[in-house]
Amino acid sequence: MVSEARILIAPSVLSADFADLGRQVRAVTDAGADLIHVDVMDGIFVPAISFGEVVIDAIRANTDVPLNIHLMIQEPENLLSTFAKVESDQILVHAEACGHLHRTVARIKDKGNQVGVAINPGTSLSAVEDVLPMLDMVMIMSVNPGASGQSFIPQSLDKIRRLKTMIEQGNHSAQIEVDGGVKADWTAQDSVKAGATILVAGSAIFNDHETIPEAMKGMRGCLFS
Repeated sequence: MVSEARILIAPSVLSADFADLGRQVRAVTDAGADLIHVDVMDGIFVPAISFGEVVIDAIRANTDVPLNIHLMIQEPENLLSTFAKVESDQILVHAEACGHLHRTVARIKDKGNQVGVAINPGTSLSAVEDVLPMLDMVMIMSVNPGASGQSFIPQSLDKIRRLKTMIEQGNHSAQIEVDGGVKADWTAQDSVKAGATILVAGSAIFNDHETIPEAMKGMRGCLFS
């Protein structure tokens, strides 16, 4: 059994109703979201384009919880000042998208933001090994990035376990975040058992068959029932 206080839920607004975005952000905040996950996609690193600075500013204005900003963009170091506007923002970059990962991580930390590195399903954990002491979180992508609604890749669980071992053996403090296909079922339960402490959930929270409070209650309830 994992202590509920250790597990953070980060609803992903990529699955929200953009015609009603402000209200939905307020609703997940009121329902107990620990973080608001924001996917920035550039159409280069991933095929899709999502949104940028103006939409993120609007999201930030509608919540008092930290933004977990996932930069799925090539060469994110060129746009850090655009997205890391306040120290409460958490900035995650992809190891695969950074020519100089150590320098990019250091620049984010110098701004006072928490920093994380995401790795795709086909990327080895060795990609983050040398920067792990600097990180506040490592995001294991449990789907290939670029689209919502994909199914959780079961092999991600072993990757989470191996990352947890790396963190413990190195006496590091990074949290393990999992993103992709996480629902109020075995995907969330087994991710937490494997070592994840931050769960990103999109369509599991923003959907047309339950309210946002119901979905948030169901996600927490499946972990600690």
